[in-house]
Amino acid sequence: MSEQVPPDLLRSTFSRRSLLRTGGGLAAATALLGAGAMVAGPASAAITALPVSKRFDLTEPSYDEFRGKLLHESHHVMQGFAFDNQNVRIFIVNARNGGTGDDLCVTQVNFSGEIQGSMHLGNAGHGVSIGVEPVGTDSYIWMECDSDGPTGDGRGTALARFKFVNGGTPSVKKFLTGSDTITCATDPINKRIAVRRKEGGKMHISVYPLASAAAGDFGSPLAHFAQPALADHSVTFQGYTIYGQYLYTLDGEGHENPADINSYVTCIDMNTGKVKSRALTKAGKSLVYREPEGLGIYRSLAGETRLYMGFGSRSSMTNANRYANLFYKNVLVD
Repeated sequence: MSEQVPPDLLRSTFSRRSLLRTGGGLAAATALLGAGAMVAGPASAAITALPVSKRFDLTEPSYDEFRGKLLHESHHVMQGFAFDNQNVRIFIVNARNGGTGDDLCVTQVNFSGEIQGSMHLGNAGHGVSIGVEPVGTDSYIWMECDSDGPTGDGRGTALARFKFVNGGTPSVKKFLTGSDTITCATDPINKRIAVRRKEGGKMHISVYPLASAAAGDFGSPLAHFAQPALADHSVTFQGYTIYGQYLYTLDGEGHENPADINSYVTCIDMNTGKVKSRALTKAGKSLVYREPEGLGIYRSLAGETRLYMGFGSRSSMTNANRYANLFYKNVLVD
């Protein structure tokens, strides 16, 4: 289970002018602990519109990537995941067996879902969403850290960036320290990072060039807006990702009965902060206790751009093991 969407999130009605006004709030103190220095953006950084891009048709069918795969930590459901498109790698995060609940493990898997390696980051948070930055043949993980509480309810208060080294201890640089419920997601095609955190009690999304973020520069967001509320029902937020000008979110709960599936994918235009489309997804509907967990973007070696959806599952309701499952959509429209 992931986090509950705060009920007071306002439906976004941002105009271009209001987007510019809200951008100033993003200059809140940004600490780069790895360098021991404070990095702050300009008090009123101008926000330019993201370039026009295609979006995924959420009503089109979904396809299997893999089903029923155990991660390094076998007793906790998968949470967020992300792709290193350059080095053809998948990274999935979940809680650590026997940990405090906010101790997280990042497992590298291949496209068959087989484990290739793992790393641990203690007292990190919940793992709703993560990002990956390729640097040559290395993969750098972006994820929450410095949890606000040593339980499964803990949420990150800063972003961590570290090189993935199988079995190694992360050498962490920290950014945006002192944040409230912070996570991130990466667009591997356009090399951007989205940061989601509470500002003034409401969830906001900010987007930056990935290279700028890696350099500790969070002063000039490409987009900044309040996450819009979803009016159709009370939802449990389960992950997000970005591609081009669009933010994609996943919500819903786990169910024993396939007839009770309520998992939705929503497409939001980051240039306006408004919902563009929303659709129920029944991908993997036959899974036992199928629970939506995470979104990610990948472009295949053949050049097909895909929106991936993650789902946790079980072999039975009495088995302690939790399994990872990935499905994708691949139809883009204007």
